[in-house]
Amino acid sequence: MEKIYRFDTVTEYNILNNHETLHPLVSVIDFSKANPRSWGEKKVRINYGMYCIFLKDVKCGDLKYGCNYYDYQEGTLVFVAPGQVMEIETDGQVYQPKGYALVFHPDLIHGTSLAKSINDYNYFGYNSNEALHLSERERQIVMDCFSKIKFEIQQNIDKHSKKLIASNIELFLNYCERFYDRQFITRDNVNKGILEKFEELLNGYFSSDKPQEIGLPSVAYFADELHLSSNYFGDLIKKETGKSAREYIQNKIIDIAKTKTFDSDKTVNEIAYELGFKYPQHFSRLFKQRVGMTPNEYKMLEN
Repeated sequence: MEKIYRFDTVTEYNILNNHETLHPLVSVIDFSKANPRSWGEKKVRINYGMYCIFLKDVKCGDLKYGCNYYDYQEGTLVFVAPGQVMEIETDGQVYQPKGYALVFHPDLIHGTSLAKSINDYNYFGYNSNEALHLSERERQIVMDCFSKIKFEIQQNIDKHSKKLIASNIELFLNYCERFYDRQFITRDNVNKGILEKFEELLNGYFSSDKPQEIGLPSVAYFADELHLSSNYFGDLIKKETGKSAREYIQNKIIDIAKTKTFDSDKTVNEIAYELGFKYPQHFSRLFKQRVGMTPNEYKMLEN
């Protein structure tokens, strides 16, 4: 079985990277201070029990997805939430880590405003190949945020420490949200390609037997078909269309359902089954929510 390395505390990760633990729940890591290391394996899996944001100083090409469409080479940000497993491919040789990291334990933000909003930062659910690619100016903002957090960590812990550190982390995450919005926009041509492929997959799904075999299509299904994480795919579709991927799918279902109601030989139950609904009443409920009337009422209106 493939070995999984675990880092459940800030102290454990500080020790790995030759850093003194100034605060038990948060640290800013400078990987140049870490000893050269080798995991001894070509593929390594690491489970972090903390929030980790890595500023990776790598040449374009190490992350294929970014290199294909992007010119920014100053660095990329990768986000990991507690419990997520990161997979790293190496050549098995000794290497010197490069870049920086912000790591903080969930306990740090309990009772703060960040605790209420942390789940709104969808990019913690993105895959590593959907990393945030930074311009030189954006990188400087990231480094400034890291410096402010590090400054607070270096102070004696007092009643203000938790609030100030959490506030600076929240500011940093809000900047990252802005940068991701910019990335969606600057990848406009790529996004349009994804949207076209999504529409093609959606049409193909309902012209096949998959609705009867699998049921209603999910956002995760299409994200997987497009080799994207569900969160990234959902955010991309939202930015591109103004609708969530789930709404987009439901709109397609309703459009097809309207067309099928013209077929007088098909009952509501038959239409529901053809669309992948397990229970016809669920179809009728969705139809009424979106159209304002039941399928039978709609059919009568059209006749």
